[in-house]
Amino acid sequence: MTFKTKITLGFLALLTLLLALGGYAFYTVRQLDQSARGILKDNFYSVQLGQQMLRALDGLDVRPEDAAALAQFRESLTREAGNITEPGEKEIVDSLTAHLATYERLTDAAGADGRGAVGQQLRGQTHRMVQLNINTLEANNDRATATATRAGYYLLLVIGLSVLTALTFVVRVPAAAVAPLRRLAVSIEHATNQDFSATIPVESTDEFGQVALAFNQLLVQLNEYRNSTMAQLVTERNRAASIVNGLNEGLLLLDQHRTILLANPVACELLGLEASQLLGRPAAEVALENDLVRTLLQPLETAGGSRNGSGSGSEVAEAPLLHITQRGEEAYFRLDVQDLLSFNEALNQKEFAGQILTLRNVSDFKRLDQVKSNFLATVSHELKTPLSSMNINLRLLQDERLPADERQRVTASIRQETQRLQRMVGELLDVSRLDAGAGIQLDVKPTNLADVVRYATTTVQAQLTDKQLHLDLQLPPDLPAARADVEKTTWVLINLLANAIRYSPPGETLTVAAEAMGQKVRVSVQDRGPGIAAEHHERIFQRFAQLPDPSGYRGGSGLGLSIAREFIATQGGRLWVESELGAGSMFCFTLPVI
Repeated sequence: MTFKTKITLGFLALLTLLLALGGYAFYTVRQLDQSARGILKDNFYSVQLGQQMLRALDGLDVRPEDAAALAQFRESLTREAGNITEPGEKEIVDSLTAHLATYERLTDAAGADGRGAVGQQLRGQTHRMVQLNINTLEANNDRATATATRAGYYLLLVIGLSVLTALTFVVRVPAAAVAPLRRLAVSIEHATNQDFSATIPVESTDEFGQVALAFNQLLVQLNEYRNSTMAQLVTERNRAASIVNGLNEGLLLLDQHRTILLANPVACELLGLEASQLLGRPAAEVALENDLVRTLLQPLETAGGSRNGSGSGSEVAEAPLLHITQRGEEAYFRLDVQDLLSFNEALNQKEFAGQILTLRNVSDFKRLDQVKSNFLATVSHELKTPLSSMNINLRLLQDERLPADERQRVTASIRQETQRLQRMVGELLDVSRLDAGAGIQLDVKPTNLADVVRYATTTVQAQLTDKQLHLDLQLPPDLPAARADVEKTTWVLINLLANAIRYSPPGETLTVAAEAMGQKVRVSVQDRGPGIAAEHHERIFQRFAQLPDPSGYRGGSGLGLSIAREFIATQGGRLWVESELGAGSMFCFTLPVI
């Protein structure tokens, strides 16, 4: 039997059940309708006649001589005599007829007293006749209700049998039809998991048997190609995906219609979007919601407009650096655009297939370039100032009319500028040695930091005097010896004192303190200068760092604090600053105790 025949028989069986159920329901409703009609015809009509007779008696009570009311009562009684259906109803009707005749005779004889008594008997008999029919009506209604209930039960029974029969067809026929499909689905699922051994048993010659035979042949062929080039392609694809996802550059792949096909994790992070929000969407649509995507598309539009896939398009102009905030830090990216071309063998020509947009992080190169520019500007400024001063002073020395004391002052100025140049060259040499990996040569030994502090403050005493600054030394007598290089530590302290003197207003006090802190000794230099904002606390220790100064002083080379931190860190200590704007600054460093 074919699959089509099975389905047809199942539908025919269901149709037969539906017709049988409908026929039985129609028969039951018809029987109930006939029963209800009988009740109305036999008893309800007698009740209506009784009500008419009672209304006529009500009229006679008001006007005993009312001939119309008497005629209505007689007519209703006559109709009731022709509709006697219940036992005892004939006796009541006969009694009513006799009492009516008596009532009429009394009316003709003008016997008012007798009419009233007969009228009450007529009313009583009429009530008995009505009540008899109402009781019969209620009994018939109960029987009809019972009949309807039984019919409902029978109908439910027929419905239950029909449902069971239908369920049998519903369960068996589809199962017989769908079972081969399920076996086919299981085999396909195994095949998708590279298992080609799950063949379908050929159990019939119908349509499913033919499909099973053809599918088994397909599995055999797929099993032969199991180790073909497809596995190699999958491997290469996975390798390419790993490479793309592992790149530290943002990568967007667009097709010829500018639809986003690929976005690696770096690109998603820069755009602030998930991959699901990018893939499959037109780049122009995403650009409406994302400023960075709009910026990336601008070079493409200005270079050659949109491409329709047939031409190669014009070259994309080099895009400017993009300034992007990444993980809370400023970063610079260079946009590179590469056209993708595919070879159409049918047309024997190359066709435009899309574009790769690469965001290359050039922040390190940008910073190096900025450092180079700052370095050249700083060194040029620092060299120009003393050289110009020395040139002017040398011209003054060439004038023989210059007094001797003035010559001494000019000579001292030249010596001071020369020392400044020597200090700058020394700092540059230290930095070059650090960059070359030569390291810092230390002569570490037990050191009395109180002596280091006194020597450093004595060295800068002339600068303190020139600026009228007061020095407050806080050196406890029980200060433990530190493990330090005397020369490097003294250099650091002199550098900190020189900075404090430079930024302190005249007449203020500089505080130099030393104290033991567990296994460390801390030395601090506190000034009353303008202070340093919190966001610059780490920047000032970077090489060539220059902070804005309201007084217009540009500072030194920007290397002193960087070298000082290197010196202290190499000795096992730490150098930092504690400062707020308008509250002065305190530079501190620690060294280990012996």
